[in-house]
Amino acid sequence: MAATTLAWLTPTIATLFLYGLAQGFARKYVEEVSPARFCLFFIVARTIVALSYFAITEHPAPFAEEGRSFLLVALFAYVLDGTAWVLYYKSILLGPITIVGTLSAAYPAPTILLAAIFLGERLDALQYVGVALVLFGCLGMAYEPGEGKKTANRGWIPLAIGALCLWAIAQTLLKYSYSLPLASESTGMLALFGGGWLTLGVYGLLYGRRSSGPELAEGSSDPASLTTRSATTGSATREWLRAMFPMGLMACGDAGLLISIKYGPVSIVTPLTAAYPVVTIVFAALVLEERVGMIQYGAIAAVLAGMYCII
Repeated sequence: MAATTLAWLTPTIATLFLYGLAQGFARKYVEEVSPARFCLFFIVARTIVALSYFAITEHPAPFAEEGRSFLLVALFAYVLDGTAWVLYYKSILLGPITIVGTLSAAYPAPTILLAAIFLGERLDALQYVGVALVLFGCLGMAYEPGEGKKTANRGWIPLAIGALCLWAIAQTLLKYSYSLPLASESTGMLALFGGGWLTLGVYGLLYGRRSSGPELAEGSSDPASLTTRSATTGSATREWLRAMFPMGLMACGDAGLLISIKYGPVSIVTPLTAAYPVVTIVFAALVLEERVGMIQYGAIAAVLAGMYCII
């Protein structure tokens, strides 16, 4: 396999596993941590990963006038990405998770279309077949019959569609940004950090600062109050650990995606990284002891066949 292929394929596969494990652990603890707090923990993890990567790697002057266009375009891409996450989290609170999850899994489709129109990316026939198999596989894995809730509120529909479109635009813009002067994945980490705080950070700080535990009056010396305070502190610590671990994996996956898009065609990188539900389903079956249905087995087979065709 050519070295140029390995340059994007290795971080792409790593991202797929990181996203899959992150979703698996988030699924394990989702009843204990609210979506807004997941957003807050997510941006904290992104900050640690992004600034650490920037600090330990060589990079051009991030605020040099010549490279300002790259930084601004990448920042805008991550503002769109963060906004999409906020819309997604709000949509799953309002709508049936089965439909919302299935719809969000389709974001590689508009990404491929935008990449063809604006970036001129063209794949061969077999790769298009592979992309189609991966896309249908992702839709199949996201579909969980009987899990959705009935609701008369249709407000989730524009939110879910908006998230799908924004993710597609963000990844296309990110690929475009690498054609600009002084483009560097290290500088891109600053955009990942800044765009995340402008969106996920704001949402998390507004709605996710408070833990689900009971609040106590300050200065209380009542033994029952002290016991409750101690229990609440322990609960907050557990919540922090249980949320930060999957969000840390997700943030590392974001870093891998940033590198993958630099070296590989976004038309291929996006559907491959979107196949992370394969890892999540295996994790859920082995660790969470969830039952895997025939539709999901078929979807996994389609994704694996599609990945073979693409690579």
